[in-house]
Amino acid sequence: MQTAQQFKQSYRQAGQDGYDISGRVLDIIRDVRKNGDAALARYTKQFDGEQSEVREIPSEELKAAFESIPDELRQALIAAKENIEAYQTKIKWQPAEPVGFYPVFHPIGRVGIYVPGGKANYPSTVLMTAVPAKVAGVRSITVVTPPPGNPATLAACHLCGIDHVYTVGGVQGIAALAYGTETIGRVDKICGPGNAYVAMAKKLVYGDVGIDSVAGPSELAIVVDKSSNTEWAALDLLAQAEHDEQARTYLISLDREKLEEVGRLAVRFAEEAPRREIIKKSLADNHWAILAEDRSEAVDLLNFIAPEHAAVQTEDAESYAEDVSNAGALFVGGYSPEAIGDYSAGPSHVLPTGGNARFQSGLSVNDFLTANAVIRVDRADYRRYAEAGIPIAKAEELYAHAASMEARLNGGNED
Repeated sequence: MQTAQQFKQSYRQAGQDGYDISGRVLDIIRDVRKNGDAALARYTKQFDGEQSEVREIPSEELKAAFESIPDELRQALIAAKENIEAYQTKIKWQPAEPVGFYPVFHPIGRVGIYVPGGKANYPSTVLMTAVPAKVAGVRSITVVTPPPGNPATLAACHLCGIDHVYTVGGVQGIAALAYGTETIGRVDKICGPGNAYVAMAKKLVYGDVGIDSVAGPSELAIVVDKSSNTEWAALDLLAQAEHDEQARTYLISLDREKLEEVGRLAVRFAEEAPRREIIKKSLADNHWAILAEDRSEAVDLLNFIAPEHAAVQTEDAESYAEDVSNAGALFVGGYSPEAIGDYSAGPSHVLPTGGNARFQSGLSVNDFLTANAVIRVDRADYRRYAEAGIPIAKAEELYAHAASMEARLNGGNED
C-alpha cells in the first residue's frame, strides 16, 4: 500500500520498452518487402510451426465457422455488433453545410486489422475494429490472424463482412499489410492489438501506412470507497490481470479498510481462477494499491496515470465524469465494469495505453474518415482575406505568394 505522494514519486508509466527488438523486427519487415509470399511462408513455419501455412480463408469457411459456433455465442456476437454500430453511427462526423469553408469527409479506402491468436483469442477485436470501419464506409477490409484461425474469430469475420482473411501473424503479417505481397494487398491503415513485436512493427511501418496506435500493456485503474462492492472490484482486477503477465492494475481507495479488503479478496480469487498463473504474475509484478485522501486526490491520480481504462465505483461516481480528462475510457458506477467495454457496450476497446490518454483518444468510426477542407472565397469577400494574408507572406519573404493574392485585389483579368 502506498500514499498518492509515494506512488507518484516511484511510478514509471508503461511504455514500449522494446527498442532492443527493433533491429530484428526491421529485418523481418525488409525481408517481406523484398521476398513477399516466400518470406511470409518461411516466418510462419518458423514461428507458428512447420505444419502452419499462409492462406486466404474462403468465405464459405467463414460462414461455416459462424454456423458452427454455439448459438449463445453467435447471438452474443450479433447483439454486440448491433450495440457497436449504434454507438459509432451516433458519433460519426456529419457533413457540414456547404457554404464558404467546410470539411468534406471521405472513408479510408483499404483497412487492415491484426487479430491476435496467442494467449487468448479475440473475436471481439474483429467487432471493435471492423464495425467502426464499416460504419465509416471503408471499401475493403483485410484481417490477418495467426494460423490456423480460431473459429470464433472467423465467425466474427463472417458477421462483419470482412473481404479478405489470411492466416498470417506476427511482424510478417503487419509487413504484408503495410507493403503488400503477391497474395495480400497493401492497405492504407492498420489497426488492432498485438504483442511487443507487433507493436514495434506497427511503429516502424508508420508513415508508409497509417496505424491506430502503438499499444503497450493493458491497464485498469479502479477507484473505490466504503460504499463499493468488494467482490465486484476484486473480480474486475482479475479480469484485467488475466490478459497477460504485463497487464497493469491500480486500486485507488478513499478508505484504508476497503483497500485492504479488495486486495485480500483479489488474492483469494486468483487462486481459483482458470488463468491463475498469468493473474498471479500480473498482480505480483504490475499492481499498485494506493490510498487517496479524498476525491480530489483520486481524480488527480487518475489523470496522472492516464490509464487505458478508468473505473469509478464510488458513491459519487457520476461526479468524476467531467473531472477525469486523461483516460482511454471511463467506466462510471458499479454496473459499468471494464469487461462490458471489452465486448458489448459500443465504444471500441482499442484504447491508448502507457499514459497516452493524455493526448490520444480511443479508436472510433472517425479514425476511418479523412477530412479535406473546401475553401471557396467569393469576389465580394476576397479583399479582407487577401489583406490579412499579403503582409504575412511578405514577412516570410514569400513574394510570389503575396503577388498571387495582390493580382486579384482589383478584380484583374479573370480569363
